[in-house]
Amino acid sequence: MRLHVRLTVGSVLGVAGALAVTTPLTAQQASRRPVHTYSIVAVDSVTGEIGVAVQSHWFSVGSMVTWAEPGVGAVATQSFVEPAYGPRGLYLMRTGVSAPAALAALLRADPDSQVRQVAMIDATGRVAAHTGSRDIPAAGQHVGRWYSAQANLMRNDRVWPAMARAFESTTGDLADRLLAALDAAEAAGGDIRGKQSAALVVVSGDRAAPAWQKTFDLRVEDHPDPLGELRRLVTMARAYRAATDGDNYVAVGQIDSALASYRRASEFLPDSATNGELIYWVAVTVADLGRVDDAIPLFRRAFRQDRSWAELLPRLPGAGLLRADSATIRRITREASR
Repeated sequence: MRLHVRLTVGSVLGVAGALAVTTPLTAQQASRRPVHTYSIVAVDSVTGEIGVAVQSHWFSVGSMVTWAEPGVGAVATQSFVEPAYGPRGLYLMRTGVSAPAALAALLRADPDSQVRQVAMIDATGRVAAHTGSRDIPAAGQHVGRWYSAQANLMRNDRVWPAMARAFESTTGDLADRLLAALDAAEAAGGDIRGKQSAALVVVSGDRAAPAWQKTFDLRVEDHPDPLGELRRLVTMARAYRAATDGDNYVAVGQIDSALASYRRASEFLPDSATNGELIYWVAVTVADLGRVDDAIPLFRRAFRQDRSWAELLPRLPGAGLLRADSATIRRITREASR
């Protein structure tokens, strides 16, 4: 059973009503299985993207620790975790409260704040973190410009400085930099208990984006190499996003751009990393555009993964998914099967 404090939002700093706290568990009922972990919250100062990433020796850490909303901010809530810091922190930042002020208000309302570890960042890059005095060592944080890295129950106190250095020195988009920070934490010693689950969330910095829309929303619930698996999922997500871009280009008649996006999608996925699904449907779309020669190598990759894709092909014209006569279907099947 987790130590749980239910936060109900009322007014905080004159913005949101009075913040009431109920504590259904006593101190003696505190969890003996805390969600100790390392995490990072950050904003990309160039693109405005907002993100949070985490790894822990705990099942499904992403279901409790990581919170983010487009154009609003991100929250990591861990140690003797109180998940309510996530939605409540986002609510306050959505109403105009800065991340530091939001975190301070929630901590004041939490009688068990000294067993928490929480970081918040808002869309403008204002950031704050808290490491409670009763968090299990090694525990600490590094608040930098545009990010905060924090960890507890670590093997040593080099973990969060290593995360900070990796985030600051890594090139690439925000997902790349968050992953680099997690890898650095593990390389520096990581969670003293080992590793089990990980998660990464990246959202747009555009407040007009729907609250549910996420650039990345990936979780590894239980895996012997959660960070390696998380990287694999990020690559898969990039491939599917490129394929979706291609579909969108097709919808507006920008065929050359569509083909470029489809090529990008196929390049993200080596044959060893796919079950053929994405490559197959990219091939179908390319063939449907009349580019059969370009589609055949993609069909070949899918067929090598599973011959069922070849069996499915003749069924597609009747469903309106592929404009191809029987001779073309036979040609694709024959040449892609070589």
